[in-house]
Amino acid sequence: MVDDLDAARLVEAALRHNDQAAEELVRRLYPLVAKLVRAHRPRRTAEEDLCQMIFIKIFQKLPQFSGKVPLEHWVSRIAVNTCINQIHAEKARPELRYADLSEAEVAVIENLNASSDELAPDEKVAARDLVNHLLAGLRPAERLVIDLLYFQERSVAELKKITGWSIALVKVRAFRARQRLKQELAKLSASENYDET
Repeated sequence: MVDDLDAARLVEAALRHNDQAAEELVRRLYPLVAKLVRAHRPRRTAEEDLCQMIFIKIFQKLPQFSGKVPLEHWVSRIAVNTCINQIHAEKARPELRYADLSEAEVAVIENLNASSDELAPDEKVAARDLVNHLLAGLRPAERLVIDLLYFQERSVAELKKITGWSIALVKVRAFRARQRLKQELAKLSASENYDET
C-alpha cells in the first residue's frame, strides 16, 4: 500500500513528467490493479492488456486526482470501471446452455441436484468453471457485485466506495444478481432433465 503523503509526492512528481516517479507508481499500484483485473476481466481480454489500459487511464486522469481519497480507492474505481466498460464492449453472450458445459460441469450440476454433500476435490475445479459460466451470463454490474461481495468478501460500504453506487443500489443489484443466478441454474437443471427424457 502507498501511504497518503508518499502517494501525493509521487503523483506530483509524475505530473511534472518525472519518469522514475511514474515507474514507482506503477510498481506500487500494479498488484492492486492486477488483482482487480483478475477478478473482473472479461473472457476475451488478456490480463496484461487490460492492466495496460487501466494504467493509461490512470496517467491520463492523474491531474484529476485531488488527494481527498486514498490513491488506492481512486485507482480501484478506475480499474473496476475500465473492466465494466470492457465487459460491455465484448457483449458476452447472456445465456448459458446445457450443451455449452463440459462433462465435469455437468457432473457438478447432477451432484447439486442429487445431494447436499460437499463436492469432491476433483469436482471443485469444475464447480468453479460452472460458476464462471453462470457469472458470464450476468450483467456487468451484477457480476461485479457478486464478485466483490461473495468472492472477495467486501462489505456493502466498501462496494459503495469502489463503485460510487448508493448502499441501496448495491443491495438491489446483489439481490437481482442472486435471483438471476438461481434462475440460470434452475434452467440448466431443467434442460438436463429434459435432455434425459
